[in-house]
Amino acid sequence: MLRGGSIQVKLLFAYTSVIVAVLILLNTYPLFMTQNMMFQSKRTALEGQALLIANTLPVAEKLTVESVEQSISLLEDLSYSRIMVTNEAGLVLYDTNETPMNGRYALASGLVSALHGNDVFYGEYQNGVFRSWAASPVVARGRIIGAVYLYDSDEGQGLLLREIQNNLRVISILVCFLVIVISILLSRVFTTRIAALLGAIQMVREGEYTHRIKVEGRDELSQLGEEFNELTGRLQVTEEARRRFVSDASHELKTPLASIKLLTDSILQGTMDAETTREFVTDIGEAADRLIGISEDLLTLNRLDAGQKRKAEPVDLSVVAETTCLLLMPLAQAAQVRIKTKLEKECLVYAHEGELSRVISNLMENAIKYNFPEGYINLSIHKNDTEVILIVEDSGVGIPEEDLPHIFERFYRVDKARSREAGGTGLGLAIVSETVRIHGGEIRAEKRTEGGLRMTVRFPRWKEEEP
Repeated sequence: MLRGGSIQVKLLFAYTSVIVAVLILLNTYPLFMTQNMMFQSKRTALEGQALLIANTLPVAEKLTVESVEQSISLLEDLSYSRIMVTNEAGLVLYDTNETPMNGRYALASGLVSALHGNDVFYGEYQNGVFRSWAASPVVARGRIIGAVYLYDSDEGQGLLLREIQNNLRVISILVCFLVIVISILLSRVFTTRIAALLGAIQMVREGEYTHRIKVEGRDELSQLGEEFNELTGRLQVTEEARRRFVSDASHELKTPLASIKLLTDSILQGTMDAETTREFVTDIGEAADRLIGISEDLLTLNRLDAGQKRKAEPVDLSVVAETTCLLLMPLAQAAQVRIKTKLEKECLVYAHEGELSRVISNLMENAIKYNFPEGYINLSIHKNDTEVILIVEDSGVGIPEEDLPHIFERFYRVDKARSREAGGTGLGLAIVSETVRIHGGEIRAEKRTEGGLRMTVRFPRWKEEEP
């Protein structure tokens, strides 16, 4: 399971790794560039001075100690740690070192290369000191007659580079400290909010659907919290509906089962005559039919909840309504209720004919059952550019205004005793509502001013040019 602390450590490690990489770059690249610039400056100065001395020395075809000393004495600003001049054989003629090598041969690689006609430069930074060497050949009339060797040791620029390095190190330490502190604070704030969300999820998983988390800010975590609260609200509604549905279903199934049990016990006692036994058996059959009806309705709702639709095709809703009315005519005549129809042709809906028939049948049966003798039902179907509208109006007892929002809920009854008398399961309108919904339509119930109820169903209209 994901813990807030582990995320905090990972975030802190990630922040620290990034800042360490940045600080390493900060402490290496600027120093490297500064060192290169200093070397370039040294190279330009040393090579220029070596070339100047080499151009000044050839006053004759051969270098001598006297000519070299005389030529160098004419030059100014030669403040180098060491200036050495050799002849073409590498014999030192002039040397400003504390222990001069005059009269001896210089075998340094830089001088040897210069005696072969090459300009040479070499530099290094070590122990806080810049050291650099430069050598150039002395040429007279196209012939190398000697070489000039310059050496410089600069502690001043080395000190400057050390100061830059120390300043960068101090800045890096301060930045690293600040970044670690800020990272700890930010990761703690971040992981605290995640921990709160995780705790809320665990509470909901344990059944606390009323729990909500406090949402602050406008970032992604806040949006996640809002989505969590909305999802929890839906879960709460769903759970309440499930519990109510299970309770209602159990109650509805319990009533006919209790009747069957009571009637069978009475028959088994064997103390009643044949006529009474026949009546009891008839009642048992009716109770069984009621159980079958409830079971079928529950299976239908389960199929609709799963979004399962039967094979659909373009169906003329008016034709289905006309057929359904003919089948319900005996029931209406027995209840002394007149059915009036106004059916517009070519009202095509893309659906299963049996499901449309069930919608119309349920609405019409309710209108018949809860009507008055000598009452009426108006059934009309018409279309517009986008919809097919089915309207069922009756002159019956109607429904109180406060019950209208609930009549499509499962097992909801306005008058339970009267509904059971009429033989209803309390699932008919729920099935109608779900069937209409999965076909992309909508249903609305409203009271009529002249009494009774009006049911309006809207389906998307199918046109032949549509796939």
